[in-house]
Amino acid sequence: MAGRSGRRPGNPDTREAILGAARSAFAERGFDKASIRAIASAAEVDPALVHHYFGTKDQLFLAAMEAPIDPAQLLPDVLAGGLDGVGERMIRMILRVWDGPAGKAGVALIRSAVTNDWTARLFREFITTQVLRRAMTELKVDPEEAPLRSGLIASQIGGLIMMRYVIRLEPLASTSPEAIAAAMGPTVQRYLTGDLSGV
Repeated sequence: MAGRSGRRPGNPDTREAILGAARSAFAERGFDKASIRAIASAAEVDPALVHHYFGTKDQLFLAAMEAPIDPAQLLPDVLAGGLDGVGERMIRMILRVWDGPAGKAGVALIRSAVTNDWTARLFREFITTQVLRRAMTELKVDPEEAPLRSGLIASQIGGLIMMRYVIRLEPLASTSPEAIAAAMGPTVQRYLTGDLSGV
């Protein structure tokens, strides 16, 4: 007897089908334009199954990215003190994550993003929507200035991660997190709160 619809029922392949459809949707349309309904349709499942397996759209995105961290769990500590000193706290948090167990998975993700356009698009969406947009919104940064400020901050954090963890440039690779945070924090702080009229 035929089922009531052509939707794929819950089975061991369902989760992977949803993840595959999600990766395509997020890479092609970006996080904001990709919808749970469209992802479910591409995976041939009911939208309720997407929510059953992954919960929210943000959680689905993190799973599709195979992200080693959830920024939503880390950013509150960084942002709790407000704008003062947030640059140094941000660098300290980045170093804590990348020096920890998630670091190896993060390095693999960076290497893949450098060589694979598909992964690069997903990684760009991750940085933009899950990290920088959240931070800019919480800190009430002027929406007109937020994109440039976000990009400048990303250039510092991306450069730090690439040099310390991928290329392993010395002495940066073995410098203490405290020293790096103290040295880089003011630059990130300026990009976040300083005058950018000369940029």
